[in-house]
Amino acid sequence: MIDNKIKHTQFIKTEAKRLGFLSCGISKAGFLEQEAPRLEDWLKNNRNGQMAYMENHFDKRLDPTLLVDDAKSVVSLLLNYYPTDFQNANSYKISKYAYGQDYHFVIKEKLKELLYSIQQNIGEVSGRAFVDSAPVLDKAWAAKSGLGWIGKNSNLLSQKVGSFYFIAELIIDLDLEYNQATTDHCGSCTACIDSCPTEAIVSPYIVDGSKCISYFTIELKDSIPDEMKGKFNDWAFGCDICQDVCPWNRFSKPHNEPLLNSNSDLLAMSKKDWIELTEETFKLIFKNSPLKRANYQGVKKNISFLE
Repeated sequence: MIDNKIKHTQFIKTEAKRLGFLSCGISKAGFLEQEAPRLEDWLKNNRNGQMAYMENHFDKRLDPTLLVDDAKSVVSLLLNYYPTDFQNANSYKISKYAYGQDYHFVIKEKLKELLYSIQQNIGEVSGRAFVDSAPVLDKAWAAKSGLGWIGKNSNLLSQKVGSFYFIAELIIDLDLEYNQATTDHCGSCTACIDSCPTEAIVSPYIVDGSKCISYFTIELKDSIPDEMKGKFNDWAFGCDICQDVCPWNRFSKPHNEPLLNSNSDLLAMSKKDWIELTEETFKLIFKNSPLKRANYQGVKKNISFLE
């Protein structure tokens, strides 16, 4: 007779695949002992810049049992976002994850369905879904669940699919079979470190968030510092440089999630269109887009800085 834990684990992984997730790994919920001093050090060195929210809920970030009562398992899930269609070379650049609809809504719906399916088929299971909107260390849990390793650019890397995917979690009060962490395969490669124009990767595995182009173009509400002039390589929202040069991303394949399909209006935009973008047009084109995070004024600020 198959052990219930094995049966339940197999069911969850099969369901995750059915819902379109790239992969699913599971780890035992508990305190992230190794991450605690790293996070403390990162915050102490102000590598979060103006992202004050990173300082909140320090204990909850490290222990999911403080987020979900009687939490037993962290189910980590990856969803591919590598686009089929890209902007033309004569336009400003945006991160590949922002070509389609806002991933928060897309993934939240899939997670709700997964939890509902677990409850319908396994029984009374409580839990919460997380899509980088709560104090959960996504990459640490995904690595612990064997879905990849944290690379020198601090992204989760996989030998099979690189790093162009979203990470999400279900934290539930159900005991399951747990995966083992994988090994690091960055080796002596320093491509990400060497290619970062703002030197945000201060040393292998440590990224100073306050120096990252993604931080400047999305999170920073103030003016972009003058010393960064000429270093952005036309990135207007986010940045993929350290992922684009990573050798493991040669295995990236386009996603097959219709809701993440590239916005045709966005694909057609030239630099002139970006420069002349009105608030009304912004609201129309980017109605359900991740670019709303930076808002119209933020995007215009970024474009002005690039001109």
